[in-house]
Amino acid sequence: MTGILELCAMSSDSQTDASAVQRQHMVDVQVRARGIRDERVLAAMERVPRHEFVGGKYRDQAYEDHPVPIDEGQTLSQPYIVALMLAALSLRPSDKVLEIGTGSGYQTALLCELAATVYSIERHTSLAAAAEFTLTRLGYSNYKILVGDGSEGLPETAPYNAIIVSAAAPRIPGPLFDQLAEDGRMVIPVGSPHAQELQLIRKQLGEQRASVMEGCRFVPLVGAYGYDMDW
Repeated sequence: MTGILELCAMSSDSQTDASAVQRQHMVDVQVRARGIRDERVLAAMERVPRHEFVGGKYRDQAYEDHPVPIDEGQTLSQPYIVALMLAALSLRPSDKVLEIGTGSGYQTALLCELAATVYSIERHTSLAAAAEFTLTRLGYSNYKILVGDGSEGLPETAPYNAIIVSAAAPRIPGPLFDQLAEDGRMVIPVGSPHAQELQLIRKQLGEQRASVMEGCRFVPLVGAYGYDMDW
């Protein structure tokens, strides 16, 4: 029996070592080499086990340089895009963050590493439950996941120092901008169903200050201030 237990432990350690190597390669080649310099973001991506948020036949693709399908027709974004969005927010350890689109929970875990409190809204109950299970299993506690219309935000816990939107909107949702604190930052993909621009929105003296980061393509933000239906 002891021999079997030792073999199981060795197998588990081997898998852990392999995923750590994959994470390091992902960060070095896909993220750092493409210009991401926020050391807190890079370190968080080195720590968070991305493969734990991918199930089934796509698990082996968790660290590859492309989006990975998850349930409900959604995706786990390409590592570089996740890093780009997080770095643009310039998160501080004391920040309160609103995430629109929990998805697998991977980005939620990164936010938990980078900020004090994370509120995340997901419209699919099954995804919210799965993300909650994984986050809890990994020991995260500074977050709250809710099921609802992310385009309306979460006014009861506003204002937020940062808002990150992981779904494309036809325009900046008014409620989300309203829920930003003064000098707050929001990253959101904006555009048509087939092509969007990743935008950084800053709230300065109550006004929007927008800058375009790069082209992108995300799943739709469905809701009262997003799109009416799936594309």
